[in-house]
Amino acid sequence: MVRNVHERELPVPAGPFVDRIQELWPVAGWPAMRFDRPLGVGADGGHGPIRYRCTEFEPGESITFAFSSGEGTHTLSASGNVLKHELVGNFRLATRLRWALVTRWLHDACLEDLLDNFERAAGREPVAPARWSPWVRLVHRALGLVSSRSARV
Repeated sequence: MVRNVHERELPVPAGPFVDRIQELWPVAGWPAMRFDRPLGVGADGGHGPIRYRCTEFEPGESITFAFSSGEGTHTLSASGNVLKHELVGNFRLATRLRWALVTRWLHDACLEDLLDNFERAAGREPVAPARWSPWVRLVHRALGLVSSRSARV
């Protein structure tokens, strides 16, 4: 079982930002988040090779996506001024290995970029903006993800 959690306290109520996930999705360096219809229950899509379907959506509260593989979910939720992203997966062995070696690091970097975008949209510059580790930059380049941020430290 894999459980990965990221949280960020915003200077304003976090609820409205749940609904803005697509708008504030990291642009530089990450595949776009796209769906086959407006974001809501039943929307199929994802970002890059990561495919999922929206299974729950409570505007201003939470949105949950189930991976197309059926191996888990990821949820963005708001509570007061806190945004929380939680990925839970019961991955097969090959997926767990890929998660441990590659996916987790990219996922964490992307999520921290997203939380930085939420914080900026809430009117505050992050105190410690996300920084890509040397491993993330290496994997990012090896996978051919093009970005002006690839060289970012």
